[in-house]
Amino acid sequence: MILMVCVCVCVCVCVCVCVCVCVCVCCRLDSGIVRLTQRLSLKDRHWKQEKSLQCTPPAYRRRSLSLDWAECKMTQQVPESRGLMVRKCSSVSCSSPPSAARRLYRNLSGKFRTNPGSDDTMATGRSDREDIRKATALQGNGVLFEAVEQQDLELVQTLLKEFSAEELDLNTPNSEGLLPLDIAILTNNVPMAKTLLQSGAKESPHFVSPESRAVHLAALVQEAELRVSELVAQVTGAGPAEREESDRERQLKAWEWRLRLYKRMQTGYTHASPPDPPSRVCVCVTSSSSLRVQFQEPLCLNSAVVTKYRVVWSGSPSFSPPLGELVVEDTTLLQCDITGLTAGVPYCVQVCAYNMKGWSAPQASVPVCASPSSWRDVDRRAPRLHSLQEALDQILEQIKEAHQQCTCHDQCKAPPNVRKHSVSKSLRHLFQPTSKFIKNLKRGVYVACVFYRDDNVLVTAEEQLPIVEVDDSYGSLTHDFLWFTKVSYLWEEISWLQQCVGPAQLSCSCTLQTRLKMLQALAHLQATLGTQDLGQVYFEPVRDKHGNALLVLLKEVEGYALEGLRWTPLSKLQIQRKSISSPDEPTALDTLLITLHEKLAYHRRSRKLLAPGLYLGYVKLCSSVEQIRVLVPHKIPNVFCHVKIRDNSHVSREEWQWLQSVCSLEDTVEVCADEQSAPHPLLLELRNAAKELLGRINIPNNQAQDFRVYVHEVIELGESVSFLLLLPPCEEVCTPPGQNNPYSPRSGFFTLPLQIFELVHFEAYCPSFISQYCRASAVLGLESLMSQQALREAFSESELLTAKQKHHKIQELLQQMEEVWREARWMVEVLQCARYKQQPAGVSLGSIIDFTKESVPEKTPSTSSQPDYLPSPVPSPASTPHTSRKHPALSDDENLLEVFLTTDSDYGSSRAQSPRELDLLPPVSPSHTHSYTHSPSYTHTSTRADPSQPDVLQTGG
Repeated sequence: MILMVCVCVCVCVCVCVCVCVCVCVCCRLDSGIVRLTQRLSLKDRHWKQEKSLQCTPPAYRRRSLSLDWAECKMTQQVPESRGLMVRKCSSVSCSSPPSAARRLYRNLSGKFRTNPGSDDTMATGRSDREDIRKATALQGNGVLFEAVEQQDLELVQTLLKEFSAEELDLNTPNSEGLLPLDIAILTNNVPMAKTLLQSGAKESPHFVSPESRAVHLAALVQEAELRVSELVAQVTGAGPAEREESDRERQLKAWEWRLRLYKRMQTGYTHASPPDPPSRVCVCVTSSSSLRVQFQEPLCLNSAVVTKYRVVWSGSPSFSPPLGELVVEDTTLLQCDITGLTAGVPYCVQVCAYNMKGWSAPQASVPVCASPSSWRDVDRRAPRLHSLQEALDQILEQIKEAHQQCTCHDQCKAPPNVRKHSVSKSLRHLFQPTSKFIKNLKRGVYVACVFYRDDNVLVTAEEQLPIVEVDDSYGSLTHDFLWFTKVSYLWEEISWLQQCVGPAQLSCSCTLQTRLKMLQALAHLQATLGTQDLGQVYFEPVRDKHGNALLVLLKEVEGYALEGLRWTPLSKLQIQRKSISSPDEPTALDTLLITLHEKLAYHRRSRKLLAPGLYLGYVKLCSSVEQIRVLVPHKIPNVFCHVKIRDNSHVSREEWQWLQSVCSLEDTVEVCADEQSAPHPLLLELRNAAKELLGRINIPNNQAQDFRVYVHEVIELGESVSFLLLLPPCEEVCTPPGQNNPYSPRSGFFTLPLQIFELVHFEAYCPSFISQYCRASAVLGLESLMSQQALREAFSESELLTAKQKHHKIQELLQQMEEVWREARWMVEVLQCARYKQQPAGVSLGSIIDFTKESVPEKTPSTSSQPDYLPSPVPSPASTPHTSRKHPALSDDENLLEVFLTTDSDYGSSRAQSPRELDLLPPVSPSHTHSYTHSPSYTHTSTRADPSQPDVLQTGG
């Protein structure tokens, strides 16, 4: 036993010794880089001290100086009458070989980029790299100056990428009083100067005039010549055995090289001249109190880089007096905004360019004058969402007050002896402690949650998506699905909604029962997955021939996994499902997995926002028996098919007045010939955008002239995105059931249900408003159904009176909410104006574009109609009477239009249209058109439906 203990002790001692040796070796290797840097710094410091004893005291300090220090320590201005005193000896960067600093930087930066070899030395390696970075940054200023002098653009770009401007002292002068940008522009190195300008480099502020720069350069040349002559005399007069001969020769070569540099800089300055005026100076109106000035570089720089621009504005064309000016030092952004102006006052603008020789002549803008204004000044129209948010907040407050006074929460807690309403067997099983998710679909309504990250999804332990059953039977899901979509904005209040609708368990209302089961399924998903936010609803249910309907929730999450779930590649899940599914009759779950790439792509793109600007959108709809759908692009499905008109999203009063007043092509010709007119740029940009859009949607050239530009309103999506709308002829705005689409859009488009499109659109551009609206709509939808049920069940006079009062109160809140929603729904007003022939909805496109001279660009059809994501097969239609008929096979291009075109089987003449469907396609009759007629001047009148008819495109909530 004693022997074994001794052996163990010896082994432990040996292990400890080995560990200590390894740690020592690692520490030596890791600290070797730091010691190398320290030795280089000490060597450089001793060498500087020896050289300082041999040279006379310099006029500048030996290190780089900040501009703040230079203002008080250097001469305040470079004198123009006498030469500037310069140092009598060279700096380190001057006397050392030009490649030494570069080698030092590359060696140190290589060490800096080296990663530590093990996790144990991670902290030590990080601190060493920080020390090396600091040491390299100290050397960086000298390395940067040498790289600029040597015209090494690659090294300069590397330095600016690795270090910040503060670490490099980018705007700190060297001992000659020059900045890196000064050297670049004096040597006329345009790429180098632009690189430095992009990183925030500036010229030396001590050259108050071009003459002072010339005097300073002459002094540098004179001093360099003096030093060269002295060193030549020393080298030629010294004996061959002198020890400092090699140092003097190196100093002589360095000073000869620097003399050539100074002379090249002096020559560059001498041959340069002030730049030409900036080219293409344009001014446009960006708001009722601001203008935007855009310009381009001068056509001729005159051998000197332009380093800044000056924008001057005035109320007079003579610019006497000027009202203000701005200096644009960022030469990569050739524009500036003039704010704080007075609306309706014309302002004249001019721009000057600057280089080292001074300012150019001013260049007037086109047009010469512009007045800050807005298109809203014409019709005095207020923003659509103005005060609507406050109205929704008040409605929600009234709902909360009503629930605080009611006893719905107490009614949910029924006594034990009260008979509970029977729930389906599958739902009772779901809420047991040992409940599991659904594996196979039978017949009913289900909810599936898809949490994804890149191409991975979260699955259960059985390699299944989290799916729960809602109901084992269902009728039409149109209204319930829209309500379900609105509920996705109230994830935090699902349990509260359950309490509100709890008394409906004893109700015989099928709608109430369905919505209660939806809430129960969602609450079960939240409890099982351990998260409240279940994502957004896919725009339509996934159906199959077996009678299943799958409601899909999509959510993109970060790297974390939920409790009980794990990540798996989507491709693996699809392969597993394919092996057990039937290719002839796929279930809704099979279809979901096969088309999941498409649905994830839709979810990502539905949240994308357009870049700021003014766009031209194409309004095209098609209707089926149950709903009306909107044509949207795959890439950004929250807006219409569109092309960009310009970057400025604002439309001025002058532009809007001209667009509304266009009656014939002659009006357009006059504006096109007058470049100084305010609407001239808009006309040219609108023409180009319209031709591009017509080519994308494949509109024939002979029919394009019948299209119209909507001139009742500029559709503003937020603060920086606006739309002008392109409308087809009245009879082609919406394709009715059974009628073929007269045009065949190219690949890249699909259709969304109109009400879902509005929710997706507002979610992207007005999220706070749509969230409040959906909260109010979902709650009031339940309250309305429950109040109606209470009216039917009321027995005594007191119960009836209470039920009537509550129902009346809820109907008032519903009416207020619908009025708010109607004000926000610009889409409805556009449709009402576009479909009536008696109403002048817009200006004919034939009055803007002369189609006899200009044709729509023909685009060859794509050889491949494959979309950006994995193509999905067309799902099997649901087993409904009007969709069960067989259809001939479609080509690739026709498959993309399957949801756009309808067949005769979708609409039968024997089937009477419901009031809602009649409202989707309102008939043209004199009794209806009189309330929509606008005056020829296009003054705005709020469009309202006939009170005797149902509201257009009701919410269905």
